[in-house]
Amino acid sequence: MNEVEKAIHRYSNSGRNEGYQLGYSNGYRLGSCQAVLNRIPEEHHPVRNMKVVYIPQGFDAIDLGITESLRGLVKDLIVAGSAEMMSVVPRERPDLVLVMNGLHVFPPEHHDHMDQIRQLGIKTALWLADDPYFTDYTASNVHHYDYIFTHEQNCVSFYKELGCSQVHYLPLAMSPVTFHPKHVATQYLSDICFIGNAFWNRVSLFDTLAPYLADKKTVIAGGHWDRLSRYDLLKDRIRHGWVPIEETTNYYNGAKVVINIHRPTEAGSDNNNSRNIIGTSINPRTYEISGCGTLQITDVRDDLSLLYRPGYDIETFSTPEELQQKIEYYLQHEEERIRIALRGLHTTRRKHMYTDRLERLLDIVFRS
Repeated sequence: MNEVEKAIHRYSNSGRNEGYQLGYSNGYRLGSCQAVLNRIPEEHHPVRNMKVVYIPQGFDAIDLGITESLRGLVKDLIVAGSAEMMSVVPRERPDLVLVMNGLHVFPPEHHDHMDQIRQLGIKTALWLADDPYFTDYTASNVHHYDYIFTHEQNCVSFYKELGCSQVHYLPLAMSPVTFHPKHVATQYLSDICFIGNAFWNRVSLFDTLAPYLADKKTVIAGGHWDRLSRYDLLKDRIRHGWVPIEETTNYYNGAKVVINIHRPTEAGSDNNNSRNIIGTSINPRTYEISGCGTLQITDVRDDLSLLYRPGYDIETFSTPEELQQKIEYYLQHEEERIRIALRGLHTTRRKHMYTDRLERLLDIVFRS
């Protein structure tokens, strides 16, 4: 047994006592999670004497994590909407304007404003979190920025070929303030949970698993799940529409197993990727689920093995049959389920925080 295994073993054993002492109703899991967190060394990041303007993308799970982290990394942080950017930036004269994604809530004409900001001698950076799904749009926007960061490795060469000289791979991460182990009310408890919109690859998978899932305490939340051909089997287990971040963390914490299925990358009605750039990056949910200390079973992306260890701190599947078999196995083997979840929590908190990613971003932008 190596040192990490010994540590996880100690965490699991001490977790029972710690959990009950903390008063958690499900003391074993939460106590074990707390034992893991207690043994992670606290990191101290130097505060840089600089001013940053951050333009959020309008998705709290990412925006809150970035603003929380930047406040601990730079002396002065200003969060501004895209509409007020051109009044705030010339007045404040920051060292950097960081735009998250530049999609959805960022009008196309505002990318042209970045050229005016650059003419003031202010550095600009764009961190793309939806690659490669919207590359038809991002292809026309990236040349307005000094630095391009993308969570998709396959898009690095793509943006360089478009003429961008500073393009860097920067995976996403998660915020422990938002995603963490916690006690939840009984309405959030489930055997199996999935949160996300019904892209067609997900529809096909859940149609195949519908008879099995209908016999379990299952929660499926998101939009367009009326696409299911076996909708009647699962309709009582579907919560339609957007799930706020706070409730998302509740569902993750209340589940025994959380399924993670990446959306397809092929061009079509759900994507704007006419070049059919293949997606290799893992989605934000990968970090967020593991950050809640819950077992995750995910489909495989190439980047996964760079960031986690399948079979050790995260579980994977390739076919609906394999997914069903693994769900059933881990529902029957609680100790093993929790042990892998604890390793996932440990890996996430040690290696995949937004603070770590943003420190790398600032190092690249301001390196001598």
